[in-house]
Amino acid sequence: MAHLRHDPTTTQKGKITYNSGIVSGIVALAIGEVEGVTLLNNKNKGIKLDFDKQGIIADICVKVDSTENVSSLAFKIQQSIKHNVESMTSYKVEKIDVHVQDVNFPETPAI
Repeated sequence: MAHLRHDPTTTQKGKITYNSGIVSGIVALAIGEVEGVTLLNNKNKGIKLDFDKQGIIADICVKVDSTENVSSLAFKIQQSIKHNVESMTSYKVEKIDVHVQDVNFPETPAI
């Protein structure tokens, strides 16, 4: 097995690019880390990303549990996405809009 090490004395330059699907996957994982929220499963998977000069603009569609505080939950989603995307890629996150599209209510037993 080969071991690669970064040598800061070299002058090699390169560029890393990320497929938008990779960034979408990171966003989906970040949402999965937040308890009480589910990513909406529609044809575009509830994630829309725009790559701008200032950073990524994300529109996220989610389903939340009825017992959760929506504004607190949206803030946690934004924090998780920003942290994960910026720590795993070279992109900055400019804006994250969270759209609550549905609510999960606890099932009540039939009488």
